[in-house]
Amino acid sequence: MAIEQPRKEDLKRIANELHFELSDAEADAIGAMLVPTIAFLDRIDQTPIEPSPSVRRYRERDAGRRPTREEDPLNAVTRKIRVKGAPSGKLKGKRIGVKESVALAEIPISGGSHILDGFVADDDATIVSRMLGEGAEIVATLAMDDFALSGTGTTSAQGPTQNPHRPEYCAGGSSCGSGAALSYDWIDITIGTDQGGSIRIPASWSGVVGIKPTYGLVPYTGVMSIDPSLDHVGPMARNVSDIALALEVIAGKDPADFRQQEVPVQAYREVLGKAVKGLRLGILKEGFTHPGAQDDVNAAVNKAISQLQRLGAQVEEVSIPDHREAWQFLWPIVLEGMAAFARGNLQGRHHTGRYDASLAEYFGAARLKQTVTQAITVKFMLGAGEYLHQRYHGRLYAKGQNLRGGLRAKYDAMLQKFDALVMPTTPMKAQRRDEPARYTMVTNTAPFDVTGHPGLSIPCGMSQGLPIGLMMIGRHFDDATLLQLGFAYEQSVDWRKN
Repeated sequence: MAIEQPRKEDLKRIANELHFELSDAEADAIGAMLVPTIAFLDRIDQTPIEPSPSVRRYRERDAGRRPTREEDPLNAVTRKIRVKGAPSGKLKGKRIGVKESVALAEIPISGGSHILDGFVADDDATIVSRMLGEGAEIVATLAMDDFALSGTGTTSAQGPTQNPHRPEYCAGGSSCGSGAALSYDWIDITIGTDQGGSIRIPASWSGVVGIKPTYGLVPYTGVMSIDPSLDHVGPMARNVSDIALALEVIAGKDPADFRQQEVPVQAYREVLGKAVKGLRLGILKEGFTHPGAQDDVNAAVNKAISQLQRLGAQVEEVSIPDHREAWQFLWPIVLEGMAAFARGNLQGRHHTGRYDASLAEYFGAARLKQTVTQAITVKFMLGAGEYLHQRYHGRLYAKGQNLRGGLRAKYDAMLQKFDALVMPTTPMKAQRRDEPARYTMVTNTAPFDVTGHPGLSIPCGMSQGLPIGLMMIGRHFDDATLLQLGFAYEQSVDWRKN
């Protein structure tokens, strides 16, 4: 479709929306100035973009189908697919499911929303390329909350995902499918994203292991964003060993991801099995005292900490009073950030990394054709974010961003004395699916999206038929120590009986 020359009435309408005056003569002048520019823009639009080497190399792709109820009783999978990777590599024999916000060329993904129903990506996300290059077979796209803006797993366009332990309860979100689908024996590892807890909450509530890597450790290129300064993507699995394996494959520098700076990686599997004797753990007092904290959750986490102490770790209760409200730092950033990203058709501006032109066009056109998604969480984020933008002109977003460094420094100071901070992943067990939406589950997880510290959630107990998660927070780019601790704990107990 050729790029169209704007009409005079279009230019005057835009001028009015942007609060400047435009006379007829000025509109005519602008139109004339645009004539050669429009011609060049048309040439740009007609120039095809070459697919990545990953897409050219791994052509064996089957876009598949929606699974049957028998195949997917938890409503965790959006499509059963088949994308075959290299004949050998670290992930050979591993079957991967990816959250429906992760781009897979020629495979439909919707970001959990009616708005993107029918969208097909042109290219693979960088982490997809890396997994395929190491022999993985990608077998599923996985359910997620509508545009990843909930912590429950109940707002997807295809309906709520059920908890694998008690179906009437939430699986946790927004990576609900990534947590619940690990109960299926045909999926070994899943990929989730995390801007406020969306890997660690479903890991906790569904009883699996999940890591939010250090900010920037794993490239986010080709994954749908909320706000680039909060974006994290990472693996989930039934055990720490598979987490370490996946992290070895997907971590590292990607020149196309503007979020990354220096990216020191570690040999994550090499630390597994190393003794934890002498490692220092700070039990973060405020992490146990949020409103809604449940006694059985605190008891299970304290029992897990005692087990780590028996394994040789040194433990001490510590206090960071700011942690009690640190999760609230998320609001000025995520509200305005998501609203701005929506205005930019999920692409943002002003960076030199990779853009998804087809996603921008699809989302922008779809928004004009239909009402915005029905999920109240999305309406809340977009409505409140646009209000703050219009009323306060970006001041709150800017101040929220500027205050992040001070919050990070408080945790960094404590992590100079301790190798990890420990607390419940979520202060409460999974909520029932028929309960109203709320964000109390993010009170321990969200602070570390703001500060960028790595966080590992590992199951540590069951109560009333529901899993409980232990979260460990580490120093920036010391994700390996968390895996060392998690593996030691996992190998020493049967958490289902804890």
